[in-house]
Amino acid sequence: MLVLVGYLIVLGSVFGGFAIAGGHLAALLQPVELLMIGGAAVGAFFVGNNGKAIRSTLKALPTALKGSKYTKALYMELMTLLFEILTKVRKEGLMSIEGDIDKPEESPIFSKYPGILSDHHIIEFMTDYLRLMVSGNMDAFQIENLMDNEIETHHSEGEIPVHTVARMGDAMPAFGIVAAVMGVVHTMESVGLPPQELGILIAHALVGTFLGILLAYGFVGPLSSVLEQKLHESSKMFQCVKVTLLASLNGYAPALAIEFGRKVLFSTERPSFMELEEHIKQSKSK
Repeated sequence: MLVLVGYLIVLGSVFGGFAIAGGHLAALLQPVELLMIGGAAVGAFFVGNNGKAIRSTLKALPTALKGSKYTKALYMELMTLLFEILTKVRKEGLMSIEGDIDKPEESPIFSKYPGILSDHHIIEFMTDYLRLMVSGNMDAFQIENLMDNEIETHHSEGEIPVHTVARMGDAMPAFGIVAAVMGVVHTMESVGLPPQELGILIAHALVGTFLGILLAYGFVGPLSSVLEQKLHESSKMFQCVKVTLLASLNGYAPALAIEFGRKVLFSTERPSFMELEEHIKQSKSK
């Protein structure tokens, strides 16, 4: 929603200011210039990226128009789930959660937290490392190193759409110049026309440069920033799971382990100690 609001502000400010200054909006309506700039940008996008990057970018773009799902409520759900799993491990031993982590969708514990269960990436991350803990063949340092590498891989994959969209935005001013040059060429081959008509052709050519810059910095460039922010938010959930599981592996009680995880969250979404404790108590009473 904020993306659409921002776009409306950009359009209103630029075109509204032009109209207030006495400009004719019809002069800016140049579909051919848009075809040149947009078509060239899309073509360069396909040339400069492999199939994986293209699919990843096309999949990520719609998420820029959606609000963040990483809310305080979701994090409390995550930490309550971790608390319940670690409490079961502490009371019944690591082998007691083997069935839960092998088929989380059928687990009575995981099924209580649909918001987390619907995110297969975080579920896979969590169950994989719980499975390693059950195996008992790795120490905390080895698991931490493996977690860091996996989170880095997740972050690198998530940066692909960010970079492809940013590069497309960076190229658009240049494609705007290309469109403007094509307009100037058309003007020069029409030098026999009256000055009034030549002026119109020159104005049309200059619109190409204007549109290239506007699309780059007003529309495409900001999308890469939104995607980057969403990537950082998604990585924070993995870090929360990592810190909590490592604290448990190092012998801390479940209540202290989830406190470790709570402290790594962004302050805007981090629940207070009392909020989380109350949420866990409510979950127990269900």
